[in-house]
Amino acid sequence: MREWLALSLGLLGLVSWLTVSGALHRLDLLAQDAAMRLRMLAPNPDIVLIAIDDASVEAIGRWPWRRALHAQAIAQISAQSPRALGLDILFGEPDADYPGDDALLARAIASAGNVVLPVAQRAIHASGGAADAPLPLLRQAAAQLGHVQVQVDPDGAVRHLFAREGPAGGPWPHLSVAMLCAAGTQQPACRGNAAPASGAWLREDLRGTVFTAGRPPFARYSYVDVLKGQLPAGALRGKYVLVGASAVGLGDMFAAPVASRGGRVAGVELLAHALNAELAGAHLRPAGPAVNVLFNLLPVVAALLSLVLLGPLAGLMGCAALALASVLLATLGAPLLGWELSAAPALAGIALAYPLWSWRRLSTAARFLQLQMQALQAQVPLAPQPDGPMVRYGDALERRIAAVEEASGRLQRLHHFVSESLRHLPSPTLVCDAAGRVLLANSAAAQHLALAEEALPGRHIGQLLGDLTEPQTGKALFEPHTAALGLQRPRQEARDARGRDLLVLCQVHGRKAAALGLITLVDLSAIRQAQRQRDQALNFISHDIRAPAASILTLLEMQREFPAQLAPAQLLARIERHAQAALSMAQGFVQLASAQADSYQRAPFDLVALLHEVVDGAWEAAQGCDVRVSLECPHVEALFEGDRNLILRAVGNVLGNALKFSPRGGIAHCTLQRHGDRWRIGVRDEGPGIAPELRARVFEPFMSGGAAGVQAGARRVGGVGLGLAFVDTVVRRHGGSIELESEPGQGAHFMLLLPAARTADDRHA
Repeated sequence: MREWLALSLGLLGLVSWLTVSGALHRLDLLAQDAAMRLRMLAPNPDIVLIAIDDASVEAIGRWPWRRALHAQAIAQISAQSPRALGLDILFGEPDADYPGDDALLARAIASAGNVVLPVAQRAIHASGGAADAPLPLLRQAAAQLGHVQVQVDPDGAVRHLFAREGPAGGPWPHLSVAMLCAAGTQQPACRGNAAPASGAWLREDLRGTVFTAGRPPFARYSYVDVLKGQLPAGALRGKYVLVGASAVGLGDMFAAPVASRGGRVAGVELLAHALNAELAGAHLRPAGPAVNVLFNLLPVVAALLSLVLLGPLAGLMGCAALALASVLLATLGAPLLGWELSAAPALAGIALAYPLWSWRRLSTAARFLQLQMQALQAQVPLAPQPDGPMVRYGDALERRIAAVEEASGRLQRLHHFVSESLRHLPSPTLVCDAAGRVLLANSAAAQHLALAEEALPGRHIGQLLGDLTEPQTGKALFEPHTAALGLQRPRQEARDARGRDLLVLCQVHGRKAAALGLITLVDLSAIRQAQRQRDQALNFISHDIRAPAASILTLLEMQREFPAQLAPAQLLARIERHAQAALSMAQGFVQLASAQADSYQRAPFDLVALLHEVVDGAWEAAQGCDVRVSLECPHVEALFEGDRNLILRAVGNVLGNALKFSPRGGIAHCTLQRHGDRWRIGVRDEGPGIAPELRARVFEPFMSGGAAGVQAGARRVGGVGLGLAFVDTVVRRHGGSIELESEPGQGAHFMLLLPAARTADDRHA
């Protein structure tokens, strides 16, 4: 940063000096000439040139001509009533050969009343400059005086002029402004035909000339045609007429941007360009030093900032864009703002900024690579060695890059080894920083959290494991958006929102902000499920299975004590009923345990055929209960993939449950419908229904129909409450769900939702 600041100060100082000194002014002039065509004006038809051209010299004779001829020309021009007449001819000395011609010319000028005569700077001394003004006789006859000085730029071309120039006591306006004064337009700079004042030569209000488009841009007539009276009638009426020399070797000729290649422009034509700009109000002024310095410093500052904030390529593109923007602003500044801006110092600063800063950055990078190479070689000595030898040729930077590449490769291979080892751990494992953001995660963690593995890094541990709660207190283990490490016990049990029992192992390495945490989740669900099944089995054996056996023993003991109390047939019937109940309970418990633990034999089958089979199988039980079974199935085929025997038994259990609770003469309704991407098997009875507060518990083991809230008045039915638990287990393990609708006194409607199997057309789609 110190080097960047030093470089910035040096470049900004250089750009400021280049701007103030004008050392690159020639380059700016080239840019201004290129942009000149964007701001060229249309020619004003009221400007007319009377040229003292080669044809006039050939017809009249060698220059200078008698002033009587000029008097005649002024009379001819005045006869057409021009708005103003400007003579770009200096009459500073009396005519020695024809003294009377001076008076004749003065009378013609005075008679016209709107003639403007030129003033120039004749000599420059240490004390000032002398004015080359017209003879007093002619000056007093003229309407206005105007200077015809031009400002020659360093490349020798004329692009600028001073709006006022002359002695400090009374500078004259430019002849173009004096023409407006002679035409009657009020101008603050007009001085009329006042005599030259005293004082040092003064130049004020530098302006850039806005040139006129077209070749030639203005109407032009030959001087000799004016003398002969051959001008078209009304050609000069209401016009601004400028008379001046354009013949070769006669008068002032200047290099200008509008001149043809290798050619020059006559002074009278430059006056016409200046007059056209005055009439159009197109004033172009060079920007002041402060504006130019600011204009050049801003892009250089932006380029330096882009170099330090952006990369090498982006910095290079930024510098190029800033250079182009500077050129465009300087080009468009004249037509849009009326300012001539200097862009060459900014271009020089931008051109120097990139190579200088790149050199310093390259030197720093070389030293950094050397230090990093040494550090990496010392830190990863145990990493696998590369297959090939390190590069030993090239310059110093290339060798250092190769060395760092070798050490970095060793570190990457070590990191890859650790990452792959972590990824293949069987338990979900997360590596977090001190703020709780995940840095690494294995595939087991992604599978456990049901997220893509690449979506885990960067997530907060509180968001991923925010559903973990303590089983006893229900308190969350990880608070969302808070630091997770250092606040957890090394080992603690938890339960997530899906009901899984987990052992959370949290190991912290390092301290404070540099700490890393390793969180491992061990799924205890199978162990806790086995424990619950063991408790259920013990409860079942200790309570439910003992009751029928105790009843049988009681009957046998009563038979021995009181043989005549029960007939043998009654005794056997009661013993058979209790044995059947014990067998049914044992069979239901075995089925439920098998449904919870065993793996399913999945295969595609038709639910329509299965439902018909269930209804046919329940015919005998329906007859015994005096209940009719109705089947509504609009589909010819309903494909499903799963364990057919378990689904058959589950649907049979639901239908059997409906038969038990249906009143005599009632109907058990069975339906099969398509519900989105699922098949819905519905079984509805006309029984007493289930109380609202007990509907959520009907699928729990050992919740029998009577215990589930059957309304009073229904016939008593047996059962230990394992049938619906079996149904719930089978349906959920097949990826389905069960819905229950029931109101007291209006029966119960069980709906089994099973995912429909994909057909061949679906798979191709």
